[in-house]
Amino acid sequence: MGETVRTLAYGSWPSPIDAALAAAHDGRPDFVGFVGDEAWWTEPRPEEGGRRTLVRRRADGHEESVLPPPWNVRSRVMEYGGQPWAGASTHGGPLVVFVNFADQRLYRYEEGAEPRPLTPVSPVGGGLRWAEPLVRADLGEVWCVLEEFTGEAPTDVRRVLAAVPLDGSAADDRGAVRELTDGRHRFVTGARLSPDGRRAAWLVWDHPRMPWDGTELLVADVTADGTFENTRTVAGGPEESVAQVDWTHDGRLLHSSDAGGWWNLYRDGEPLCPCEEEFGGPLWQVGLRWFAPLEGGLVAVLHGRGALALGVLDPETGEIVDAAGPWTEYAPTLAALGERVVAVGAGPHTAHEVVELDTRTGHCRVVGAAHEDAVDPAYHPEPQVRTFTGPAGQEIHAHVYPPRHPDVTGPPDTPAPYVVWAHGGPTSRAPLVLDLTVAYFTSRGIGVAEVNYGGSTGYGRAYRERLREQWGVVDVEDCAAVALALADEGTADRDRLALRGGSAGGWTTAASLTSTDVYACGTIIYPILDLTGWGTGETHDFESQYLESLVGPLAEVPGRYAERSPVTRADRLTVPFLLLQGLDDVICPPAQCDRFLARLKGRGVPHAYLAFEGEGHGFRRADTMVRALEAELSLYAQVFGFDPPGVPTLELGE
Repeated sequence: MGETVRTLAYGSWPSPIDAALAAAHDGRPDFVGFVGDEAWWTEPRPEEGGRRTLVRRRADGHEESVLPPPWNVRSRVMEYGGQPWAGASTHGGPLVVFVNFADQRLYRYEEGAEPRPLTPVSPVGGGLRWAEPLVRADLGEVWCVLEEFTGEAPTDVRRVLAAVPLDGSAADDRGAVRELTDGRHRFVTGARLSPDGRRAAWLVWDHPRMPWDGTELLVADVTADGTFENTRTVAGGPEESVAQVDWTHDGRLLHSSDAGGWWNLYRDGEPLCPCEEEFGGPLWQVGLRWFAPLEGGLVAVLHGRGALALGVLDPETGEIVDAAGPWTEYAPTLAALGERVVAVGAGPHTAHEVVELDTRTGHCRVVGAAHEDAVDPAYHPEPQVRTFTGPAGQEIHAHVYPPRHPDVTGPPDTPAPYVVWAHGGPTSRAPLVLDLTVAYFTSRGIGVAEVNYGGSTGYGRAYRERLREQWGVVDVEDCAAVALALADEGTADRDRLALRGGSAGGWTTAASLTSTDVYACGTIIYPILDLTGWGTGETHDFESQYLESLVGPLAEVPGRYAERSPVTRADRLTVPFLLLQGLDDVICPPAQCDRFLARLKGRGVPHAYLAFEGEGHGFRRADTMVRALEAELSLYAQVFGFDPPGVPTLELGE
């Protein structure tokens, strides 16, 4: 605390963290890999239209962005994308292939030259899309996941593994793309090649399952000319989720499976370290990596309950030695070269950084996207990792961030206003990392509680399946239970509770505001609002049958779809709200917001609707994020009764 601590009303504390600062630090480095002995990765550029660039770390430690604007290294496979680049070291330097977001073509990049397209543009539907490339310089090809639209509907799509010539001969010729698999399965991940090049392994799954419900692990023999033969299923099934597959350096198959109730590691079908921890996660994108085999036989792993730590597993003993350092949460991206491991780590006081672990010495160091405190860390939130009890006595995991300011405190014996955050997914979880968006609120005297409600990942399959057919029930109950527990213990002000969330979290927010009296207001961000519409063609292929497990089979329980939908219950909404939506969103389309607002018309509920041109599912542009964040704070200020300095007032209409 400073020498003179002032007492000010919660919400009106002066903060050095403005919306522009929070927006500038949004996003994280991702998709790490090696090109030769150099580490490469993708990195967000919110101030450059929200693009993602490719970054390399040269041998002398110099970091540089490889591609200038407007190149945007991002795949749209399954809409959420996946590994968008791969590289190899050649005599002439790095040879890198990448997906460009604007046209979804695959490009070849070499130093000193403009990127050259390798794949054609398709006029059909969403076109041709690529992800999880594997450079096969020996064959003159790059192997990828190919997503090909066959019609105009979002579900008119097929996915196969395909080989693209590196010489550019397929740039205008779809016929020059060689298909490696037969398209029998709806979803595929990229192929992982055995060290001798004679076998390939990949994952598949089919509707209505999501990849965390059940996947199959396939292995095929690979001929000298790169043809797949004798494809067989070696693990997985309808009730078993295999999250990742790879090969050890001596040619043994490694995979992570939740057959035992937790994603654990298996080698040639035998468990390596059976325990109630996760060594995998939800496959929202193809190319996610929770483990990486090392040359000497050890395996770099991400593991834990809730937050995942980086460690090195000895398969012979089952022992894990964790990397030292301030990073307590790792993103699902890993790459290994020799005894080196590159990962993306963060912690409660550190934003995501690219870190390198030397497995011989155990030494871990930052090698990219180094965290620099944008403000005095005294303004950073201090998280409390807590477990609450739900209505049926079950555990609810949450991170609680009380208001924090070095020079200001709230009025004595007065609880703070709190905003409960519901994460997206819903098969996901809130990471325990330094987030300046959280700090934007806590440094002003507003508490934040991130709830990893039933259905969240990181706590085993049983916790994940608490949400089966209970979406809109369990998530709503768990968020309310945390909010009310904080009020009951005197931490939060019962009359000044809010709820906010994006995507599936937007659904939970809207479902809560239309079914409970817990919250005084809410912020609903690119939400699902109408289950029936969403489940009958209003979303993309990947999630088009997600509701079959989250809500129940539409053909059997159509009434449940209508009854739970906020659009049906709009007449029960009585508190102010802010609705934020990207107009280019194909996952949660704006039509859902339009329908919801139409049902509210004339009901006298104060609200604001901000729709953003050029934004899809997840805001990426700095100016969008600034507007959205300031609008959210203004909503709370008006409802909770405080005056935040320097924040424009959001006009609430009825």
